[in-house]
Amino acid sequence: MLFLQCVTVLSLLLLLGVGIGYVSRMQGLSMEKDELTRKGQQVAERLAAGDPLEDLKPLTEEQRLLIQVLYPHKTLSVYTDEKWAPLAALPSEKTRAEDALRRSGSTPEAMERYFSGAKFPVYTIYARVEEDGRTGVLLIHSDISRWNEAFRQLALWTLAICVTAAFVVLFSSYFIAKRIINPFVDMNHIVQCYSKGDFSQRIPVQGKDEASQLGRSFNEMADQLKNLEVTRQSFVANVSHELRSPLTSMKGFLEAMMDGTIPPEEHEHYIEIVLSETRRMTAMVNDLLDLARIESGIITVNYEVFDINELIRRTLITFEARISEKRMELDVRFATEQTFVYADSNQISQVLRNLIDNAIKYSPEGRTLLVSTYALRKEVYVTIRDTGVGIPAEDVPHIFDRFYKVEKAHTPSPQVGSGLGLAIVKKIIEAHGQSITVKSARGKGTQFTFTLEKANTLKRVTDGGRKNGT
Repeated sequence: MLFLQCVTVLSLLLLLGVGIGYVSRMQGLSMEKDELTRKGQQVAERLAAGDPLEDLKPLTEEQRLLIQVLYPHKTLSVYTDEKWAPLAALPSEKTRAEDALRRSGSTPEAMERYFSGAKFPVYTIYARVEEDGRTGVLLIHSDISRWNEAFRQLALWTLAICVTAAFVVLFSSYFIAKRIINPFVDMNHIVQCYSKGDFSQRIPVQGKDEASQLGRSFNEMADQLKNLEVTRQSFVANVSHELRSPLTSMKGFLEAMMDGTIPPEEHEHYIEIVLSETRRMTAMVNDLLDLARIESGIITVNYEVFDINELIRRTLITFEARISEKRMELDVRFATEQTFVYADSNQISQVLRNLIDNAIKYSPEGRTLLVSTYALRKEVYVTIRDTGVGIPAEDVPHIFDRFYKVEKAHTPSPQVGSGLGLAIVKKIIEAHGQSITVKSARGKGTQFTFTLEKANTLKRVTDGGRKNGT
């Protein structure tokens, strides 16, 4: 494409040079015609006054012209430059005398190549004149070598400029192609490696041009894909172990109860273990389905105005038994009695459940759970903070990644989740056009804060999930 553009530019430049040369030559010939016409009028006046043609020789000296008077059977010539002698002696059949006789009129006309085989270019004007009662054709010939030479020089200069421009364009195209196209060739090769699962390749980037910026973007994408692949593999290992292990134990318990290894009086205890494992696997599968639906866009945000404080109260009630079991202190701080937001109450309820569940799960007994809300300008801030084990600093940037778990062990336990809850939380908050942040330190607890749109209370208001709106 770049080569074709260069060829087009050079062609246009060459045509422009040829056009300028042609126009210059035609302008020169027009000036020559005007000068010869003026000279012809002088000659015609002298001939009409009865002056013999030989007396007009001085008129030929300045421009070294050849003046002829053409009659049907003879031609009279006068000149001072001997270069005209061979042409003046040419017979009429080697000239365009017949054309001049046939086409001549009172108005001067111009022609080129009057003489056949002339060694230099000749420009001729001709017109009918009267001499001694005879009608003839006055011919004034001029050597136009200077105009042709000027045209030739212009053509040579144009050609030289075009050749120089061609070399400049070719070298520029080569370096531009090397500078711009080669990085894209490298990118294509490395992206093909990415498509095969090799995320170790990186695009070498230098400078701040568009290609370098694109290269940096590809490198960042490769880092993210590599991290995602690592966490995916870890997740697959975790999920496969967490599903296989309880299924194996459940199968063993059930077989043991059926063949009598476990006595009937202990059946209730082991059935409760099987049900607990079933509920845990069901929660994991539900998380996978929820994340898949959110990312595919199947779940839409059904906006409504509701009291976020009331929704928090109702959500905390569902965790009352677990909070009491861990003897946790609950600290609820609402800046106002009612705080209305514009969001999807069902999805925000899921966000609250996931965050509160994590806060309880990763807090030792006797710690504090803080839930607070306050409004600032057009947003409402919801904070959930625990004083539990906290998150290591190296894990904080990744906790919202899909499949990522701070605890890498594959051993099923109440404290180890599926690694999907926080990913779901972030997807829901982002679907609302809002943000969520986390602050955590090992041994000092974790704080999550997310924003919601502050509601205009003139809209239809719900009370956090109940049907009777006001």
